[in-house]
Amino acid sequence: MNPYRKGLFSGLLSGVLWGADTTINGWVLLAVPFSLVDKRLVAASLLLAFFHDLFSALWLTTRQVIKCELKTTVSKLRNKSALFVMLAALFGGPIGMRAYLYAIDTIGAGYTASISALYPVVAAVLGAIILKDYLTPKGWFGLILSVLAITILGYSQLNSLNSNAFWGFIAACICAGGWAAESVICAYGMKEDVLPKEALFIRQWVSSIAYFLFIIFGGHPLFNIYSVISRPIIIIIAGLALIGTTSYLYYYQAIDMIGPVKATGMNVTYSVWAIIFSIFLLGGQFDLKLIMCSIMIIVGTVFISKE
Repeated sequence: MNPYRKGLFSGLLSGVLWGADTTINGWVLLAVPFSLVDKRLVAASLLLAFFHDLFSALWLTTRQVIKCELKTTVSKLRNKSALFVMLAALFGGPIGMRAYLYAIDTIGAGYTASISALYPVVAAVLGAIILKDYLTPKGWFGLILSVLAITILGYSQLNSLNSNAFWGFIAACICAGGWAAESVICAYGMKEDVLPKEALFIRQWVSSIAYFLFIIFGGHPLFNIYSVISRPIIIIIAGLALIGTTSYLYYYQAIDMIGPVKATGMNVTYSVWAIIFSIFLLGGQFDLKLIMCSIMIIVGTVFISKE
């Protein structure tokens, strides 16, 4: 497999895994302690985001230690490239991921996936401005086709939402902007001497630390941490983080190999995968509209992937 095709495959696989991650995240947020009403607990989305990225960082550290790569990665932390990756981490984690989980908790995994999947459009604009990474006319057609399908999936479900869903939609939009900024800034940081796996290692630790600071400022940090680690759900979260980590590894590899614009175009298929996983894992309904929109997204990714 040549590097370009490998990059496309990595981007697509990252979408499949992130679709699974999205669905399981929605289920975890309904479990104890995230579903408890206790003034000492911080927002469920913040608490889950912290443990999700912390376990991801621990998985990546274990991988680096086993492969004797940790010392090399740590030595790059002072480089200019690493600083850009750290900045990207703040956009992708505390801003993007927290908004993403808040939206899942408010409007559900399917709706969140549909709205947040608009981030390739933002990434395409930012990529053109910052990296001079332009899509071809066919690529833009494919991107617009994919976004149109995603919008149809999300809009068709609006009637079933209550009036309190407004902030969930806002959060999903913020997520789209945060993830787009992360992909473009991270691509810039990986241009020189930082490898995708090293960039992800930096990203997850910076994100985890930022979340922990938010929990401290929210009050009762020890109570919040103990409330999660003392319950069986912690095992599910650790496994969920492994799925998310694998998705991120493929995504960062795709960004490095084919650029942020095409990588986000392939990764965006997670919106369809999230709905499919919701159907089979959570008992959702399967309809003709989903089939048609899925075909539109697949066709769109084919156009995006053309060199």
